[in-house]
Amino acid sequence: MSPRKSVAEATATRTRIIERALALAATDGLDGLTIGRLAIDLGMSKAGVVGHFGSKEALQIAVLEAAVEQFRRRVPGRAVGADPGLRRLTTAFGEWIDYMAGDEGHSGCLLTSVAAEFDGRPGPIRDAVLAALTSWSAYVGAEVRTAVAGGELPPETDAEQVVFELNGIALAAAQAIQLHHDPAAPARARTAVTRLLSVA
Repeated sequence: MSPRKSVAEATATRTRIIERALALAATDGLDGLTIGRLAIDLGMSKAGVVGHFGSKEALQIAVLEAAVEQFRRRVPGRAVGADPGLRRLTTAFGEWIDYMAGDEGHSGCLLTSVAAEFDGRPGPIRDAVLAALTSWSAYVGAEVRTAVAGGELPPETDAEQVVFELNGIALAAAQAIQLHHDPAAPARARTAVTRLLSVA
């Protein structure tokens, strides 16, 4: 086997492990992700799974990084074409709500659930999810300030307060969708976002 083919196969296997781990973490949580379950599902040995990452924690971080990238592509990524300011904010939060509602066959938003799972547990996983959510809040804050500068929101608007409330709506939607299985949750969340941005 050529070195190039060996590297390509290792990369493909690593990707397959992460994709399966993402699916399992969506239902069992990141902490509930086990090497044994992954090995069985993928027809691999435990050593074969761990060998691609070095440890369970390294696997969890790789899965979280994949979830963050998935979120970036789906949420701010799909809002790129919208006009900066209120339209982009409304589009981005609409995409996040749809993402949580599972319109692409998955369940919820792993980034949101991991934040709740690890918020009180210091370590690299908490640090990684905190960095991702801090980046998201910075994105939202920049769009709020753009809306203020463009006259879409009043000049006295407290951008950080709007960010806090928008993220609060998303977290409430996540709980209503995942815990309560409320079919009205996505529509209610969209209404809340629209109402907030019209009076902020």
